Amino acid sequence: MVWTRISPDRLAVLLGELPTGVPAYQALAARVRRLAAEGRLARDTQLPSERALAVALGVSRTTVTRAYDALVETGYAAARQGSGTVVDIPGSALGALGGLLTARSAVDGVIDLTCAAPAAVPDTHAALGWAVDQMPAQVRGSGYYPEGLPALREAIAARYCERGLATSADEVVVTTGALAGLAIVSRLLVTPGDRVLTESPSYPNAMETLRSAHGRIIGHSVDSSGWDVPALETTLRRATPRLALLMPDFHNPTGAVMSETDRERVARALARTGTTAVIDESSAELLLDPGAGPLPRPFAAYQAGGRANVVTVGSASKLLWGGLRIGWIRAPRRLVPALVEARVTMDLGSSVLEQLAVTYLFERLSPALAARQEGLRRSRDTLAALLAEHLPTWSVPVPSGGLNLWCRLPGGYSSALAEAGARAGLLLVPGGRFSVDGGLEAQQRLPFTLDAPVYVEAVRRLVSADAEAQRTGRVPRTRDDSRPLIA
Repeated sequence: MVWTRISPDRLAVLLGELPTGVPAYQALAARVRRLAAEGRLARDTQLPSERALAVALGVSRTTVTRAYDALVETGYAAARQGSGTVVDIPGSALGALGGLLTARSAVDGVIDLTCAAPAAVPDTHAALGWAVDQMPAQVRGSGYYPEGLPALREAIAARYCERGLATSADEVVVTTGALAGLAIVSRLLVTPGDRVLTESPSYPNAMETLRSAHGRIIGHSVDSSGWDVPALETTLRRATPRLALLMPDFHNPTGAVMSETDRERVARALARTGTTAVIDESSAELLLDPGAGPLPRPFAAYQAGGRANVVTVGSASKLLWGGLRIGWIRAPRRLVPALVEARVTMDLGSSVLEQLAVTYLFERLSPALAARQEGLRRSRDTLAALLAEHLPTWSVPVPSGGLNLWCRLPGGYSSALAEAGARAGLLLVPGGRFSVDGGLEAQQRLPFTLDAPVYVEAVRRLVSADAEAQRTGRVPRTRDDSRPLIA
């Protein structure tokens, strides 16, 4: 089991001033429950000893003892032999915390590095509570919003305006995620046999979505240093693809960011060939190093004249929480009716409750975004430092944002590493899964979306798996039906 400890002083800061009007132990227990529900205290976090927390808070030890007892009674803590009192979450026995995107059952103690998706931002619990309070007005109607809840479309449009891209609500369609948005766009714009350009490496599920539309995928190589724009221009000119899927902001998995100059140049090239650009902005807000900013405006702000369209897909998953299955399409107004028509052949709308919760969070985005950036920055820096210390033969460029490290191994053994990692209780995705046409066996994606202390144990297992993989070089001979899905 991977344990996380929190110091008495740090917990006292998170708790803040305890509310009055109720017994002190009840106030303390209520604050701890809130921190756990909001994700600021992770499950299995070891709480300070009763004596140490009493000193830090300036209360009696009896107060802390009674508070811990109340937390255990309500399912928010557990007393474990040798570990004292640790945070628990009600409902976790029902699998709510499994989170492994695998075809097999979650195994206790497994560390999942297949999933580049962080836990919920702190205000998520409050957002869901607020959304429930708004539901009486909603349940009087059908609940179907094929274009999306009007208030959420307004909030998304306002955010684009803040980022430098003038947008109105009638240019936004709310979806059940960025991948769903890509599927809608593909259904509308791609016919069987159409050439579709995408980066290589790229997000595997996005490539599968394009293949499901029967597009002929053409890869364009990208690495941590970015895009070879002259080569991209040549590919566009020769292939004249119908659609180009690009991720210019903290590209998954390399972390690269396309410069303003390159955005202008690529937009002109797309316009010349009449290629519709589909821009994946799933990670666009995740700048972790303020000194590296500000980021360029959204790619659609550079849209050149001609026959090209720029369609943007975004998501609340990476920004807020993957459990809020809300994404969006931002498209030229003339395309929106056709996108909605294509969408209703797949589903009739996103969850009203979740749309309301995301609306609440968008109206309070600054603190939510700051919390997300702080957590990712801490995890990124911890993971990068551990890799530099324990795997010095790996090349690990550190991106200024996003969710992943795209590491270069000292040899082509990524598949063997994933197999060895699984035996060590560490789930990895081989680099080849991110390739359009194979290869990338010398690359390894490592998300930095888990709590920072987890990476101490993750890297310990990774070192063991790396040694085994380099020693044996053994790779799977047959397809593994338990291989993880990738987020």
